[in-house]
Amino acid sequence: MSHASPTQRIPSSPDLPATDEPTIGRLVADASRDVSSLVRQEIALAKSELRVSVKAGGLGIAMFAVAAFLGLLAIIMLSIAIAFFLHMTGLNLAWCFLIVFGAYVLVAGLLALVGLRKVKQVRAPERAIHQAQETKNVLKR
Repeated sequence: MSHASPTQRIPSSPDLPATDEPTIGRLVADASRDVSSLVRQEIALAKSELRVSVKAGGLGIAMFAVAAFLGLLAIIMLSIAIAFFLHMTGLNLAWCFLIVFGAYVLVAGLLALVGLRKVKQVRAPERAIHQAQETKNVLKR
């Protein structure tokens, strides 16, 4: 009589899955959950990178808006200066208006330059794009 000892394992029948091996359904559910989590994390990464770029772009646009406003003020000042040139016989007050006009033009030019530099700092979410490409390549395998 042959009895199995307690340390020996009795082989299970081939048509029943072993309890320590996951089922196909569980593997599919785990893979689906992992892919969903990965996509959410990549979206969060893209949002955080875009937030930084949008902030720099918004600041650049704000600088352009201020430069445009100061440019408008400069045109108004030039118009007043020209009117005083035509109206006055002396040049002292008109020259003062021209000096103010020149200062506005200088400030507007500096703000436009700073705004241009800020807009050039806007970048695509490079890490998120790279990570998405890697994920796509891994999932193709």
